[in-house]
Amino acid sequence: MKKLLKIILRSLCVVLITLIMILLFLLGGMWIIAKGPSPAAGRLFALSVRETSAVGFLANIYFSEEELAAFYNNVEIDDKTDSSLIQIPDKNPGDDVPDDGGELPPGYEGPQGTPSPEEDNNGIEVVDVKGGSYLGKMMIVKDPSRLVVGTPDSFGENSKGLSVYRMIEKYGAVAGINAGGFADEGGSGTGGIPDGIVIVDGKVLWDHGNNGTAYNVVGFDKNNILHVGRMTAAQAVSEGITDAVSFGPSLIINGKPANSSRSLGGGLNPRTAIGQRSDGAVLLLVINGRQIDSLGATYDDLIDIMLEFGAVNASNLDGGSSSLMIYNGEYLNNSAYIFGERVIATSFLVMPEVSE
Repeated sequence: MKKLLKIILRSLCVVLITLIMILLFLLGGMWIIAKGPSPAAGRLFALSVRETSAVGFLANIYFSEEELAAFYNNVEIDDKTDSSLIQIPDKNPGDDVPDDGGELPPGYEGPQGTPSPEEDNNGIEVVDVKGGSYLGKMMIVKDPSRLVVGTPDSFGENSKGLSVYRMIEKYGAVAGINAGGFADEGGSGTGGIPDGIVIVDGKVLWDHGNNGTAYNVVGFDKNNILHVGRMTAAQAVSEGITDAVSFGPSLIINGKPANSSRSLGGGLNPRTAIGQRSDGAVLLLVINGRQIDSLGATYDDLIDIMLEFGAVNASNLDGGSSSLMIYNGEYLNNSAYIFGERVIATSFLVMPEVSE
């Protein structure tokens, strides 16, 4: 018995030592990246991990709060969305949304590579996007009136969110992406408490600040025009916004990219974004991240992609392990969440076409 116990203890010691060595190796590797000869690599490392809920603390091991603060470019576009820049074609009874030939920018080849559109007869087109550090999908929805905000049945401390898949089922949608942020301390959030505000059918379902706090708002008005920018819940309602969530930063407002004066930054992470072209078509983007073949994208990458696809207005949405796109029951991107699909607070859903 003593001999067996000794063998077990020795085995445990070997395992423990091995784990310690692996941890030291990883910490050493991260130190080389963070404090090595390339300041740009160190900044990218810090921004990438700081954007995660679970391992954001790693940046604090290698950088002071002052150093971390210097990494951020707090660029904000103060402009309000100019609705006149979006001209949605009339939809005659029995007709599809008119096609102005603008599904893709003229000669578009993506930041790198060639798109492979997967068209159907549902007014939706899916295009592969590819860059130096990322792979992703762009969904183009020609009719913006098909977009709605999906939510669970309730919000609050005792409430729980739904996965994108379950929200699609709940609303009878054909496609969906994750949308606004939610309380996610240590990566253990249940999607029950949204960040910022949530507006559905013109009603404010959630106002996290509840005191006139301005948030980055992303939403559609009654004319199906996408608005992005900082505003309070009251301001959003006064602007005629009927369906909205909160997240950011804003990427493009009235054709002006947020990085026109300097880089918007951001780390390499999974991303979700939404935009709208001048003809009203909605652009839904997801980028794979934290994978060998797709590390992720920065905010500047998102701006480049949205501009390539003709976005007049666009905003970043919640990313990381929440980033997901589903179409006709098929997962179009690889979730970075190791436990499958996250439950979230809100989604942007694409409803079926309405037969006239």
